[in-house]
Amino acid sequence: MAISELPNSRTEEDGSAVLRVLSYNVRSMRDDEDALARVIRACDPDLVFVQEAPRFFRWRKHAARLAAKSELVMLSGGATAAGPMLLCSLRATVERTEDVLLPLTPGLHRRGLATAVVRFAGARVGLVSCHLSLRKDERYAQAGLVLDRVAALGTPYTLVAGDLNEQPDGPAFRRLAKELQDGWEVSPWGGAYTSTPADPHQRIDAILATPGVEFLGCGVPDDLDPADLRAATDHLPVLAAVRVPAAT
Repeated sequence: MAISELPNSRTEEDGSAVLRVLSYNVRSMRDDEDALARVIRACDPDLVFVQEAPRFFRWRKHAARLAAKSELVMLSGGATAAGPMLLCSLRATVERTEDVLLPLTPGLHRRGLATAVVRFAGARVGLVSCHLSLRKDERYAQAGLVLDRVAALGTPYTLVAGDLNEQPDGPAFRRLAKELQDGWEVSPWGGAYTSTPADPHQRIDAILATPGVEFLGCGVPDDLDPADLRAATDHLPVLAAVRVPAAT
């Protein structure tokens, strides 16, 4: 499905906000970052939930460069969240941010969460970008910690997005989807599979939301440049349009 078929960002008369939300594993920007930025710009997002942001030498410089090339600004995360990061458009008013490190299992990669609370006109929304473990038991526990963080944000509505490293029938994915809406299941649009660009065959990336957020479409856009998608990273992006009600 064409990106132009998704609703554009706007503020409704009742104060609710229609947002374009993107989730994208960028593999530490080790590939073609110009192609990566072109993909992000083509999706015209208000919010980008990044996984595998740069974490090492001069990581802030690399992350800021991606934000600038994508015509966005850094919101939170990066190395301080062990990889997850949030970008946003200037349309967002930032209320607060927090980077959260999850418990470390010896011998495994450190995981974390990039979180924020932002406002779009009258709509107030929490954000959590995550990248769950490759190991099944740790991944399941981390899904519970994501839900705990959603509750701790104290926002009327929250968006959670990331690389779950698991398909929808897995226990961690099911744990999240029991409490949160799975955008693809609620309002499928475009393609389902997010890995890999050369051979899409599994849905391991997702955009989810608390009850009350309305999904207007969610999936992998069909009209992005295939060459850019293959050059940018080893995942496909997930794009959603959502309506967030005005805060009461």
